[in-house]
Amino acid sequence: MGKKDYYEILGVNRDTSQQDIKKSYRQLARKYHPDVNPSNKESEEKFKEINEAYEVLGNPEKKNQYDQYGHSAFDPEDLGGFRGFGFDDLFRDFGFGDIFDMFSGFRSKRSGRRRQGVDIKFDYTITLEDAFSGLETKIQIPRFERCEVCNGEGTKSGTKPKECPKCDGSGEIRQIRRMGFMQMVNVSTCPKCGGSGEFIETPCSDCKGTGKERKLRSIKLKIPSGADEGLYLRLASEGEITDGKGPRGDLYVAIHLKPHDIFERHEDNLFCKTTVSFPIVCLGGKIEVPTIDGKAEIKISTGTESHTVFRLRGQGMPNLHSQRRGDQLVKVIVEVPKKLTKKQKELLKEFYEERREEIKVSKGFF
Repeated sequence: MGKKDYYEILGVNRDTSQQDIKKSYRQLARKYHPDVNPSNKESEEKFKEINEAYEVLGNPEKKNQYDQYGHSAFDPEDLGGFRGFGFDDLFRDFGFGDIFDMFSGFRSKRSGRRRQGVDIKFDYTITLEDAFSGLETKIQIPRFERCEVCNGEGTKSGTKPKECPKCDGSGEIRQIRRMGFMQMVNVSTCPKCGGSGEFIETPCSDCKGTGKERKLRSIKLKIPSGADEGLYLRLASEGEITDGKGPRGDLYVAIHLKPHDIFERHEDNLFCKTTVSFPIVCLGGKIEVPTIDGKAEIKISTGTESHTVFRLRGQGMPNLHSQRRGDQLVKVIVEVPKKLTKKQKELLKEFYEERREEIKVSKGFF
């Protein structure tokens, strides 16, 4: 059975804004969270489904890919599922912080959850021949690397980051409001440390306290045989680093095809045109045409008309998944000679006189 539509899962449509998509996701995630529905397999599966849908629709770039190619644009293994999603994360999005803090007012040190770095998109153009045979190459990606002087700490050698005095290392500023018997906790990111819980008093002179430097990284890229325009290749953990200790983001390489001098590609089929001489279509014969990996012969029958299409089975592009090749379709254009010798004119005139009485006019234009 096919996968359910992500828009249907979240109860939104293609024109829904990112803000409303997030709002719908939060409401559904709260409703079906396993902590709210313990030992309920149906709710657990629904929760996974909701997270999978939001990971795509909540990311404008992935949403655009999904709108164009549907589920085929993503490998299910690339989607994060739970991705460490906790019940407290859900309430934190609403400004309540940890769910237990709502009732106890308990202040804890920053949990240290490791956030993944930002993903990188890189466009790479290949030839049709590369797409046919596959390609292994190296690409140069500009990205941030950890500073070699301070090892990514951002601090001067011999010093360490200090606990932020404004948030006491929690990375958050909490404001408690009492309303009768109820207590509301409003949580916001600490403006001094930016949510890290630490601040650098003596920064590294090389990276100026950022802990990273922008460099060109050489990465090996393997493009599979059958690759087509719009294919995205995911290279895990080759994206940007984080400001903290979390894992790198991923690198997504978008494949583009350079226009070919001879062939046009439509899915796994190749299309081309070739001319055929007037004598051959009159007498019959064979012509040679180029293929993506060599040459092939086409038998031209007597009386073949201009714009007749011949199909060369199995001479197209390999399918990305099955590697079964498509077909090559060749349209022949009859070449009418514009300059004739005196002898050629006499022969054609003789031919015309013999065929004259066979010429007929019929109704119709197209």
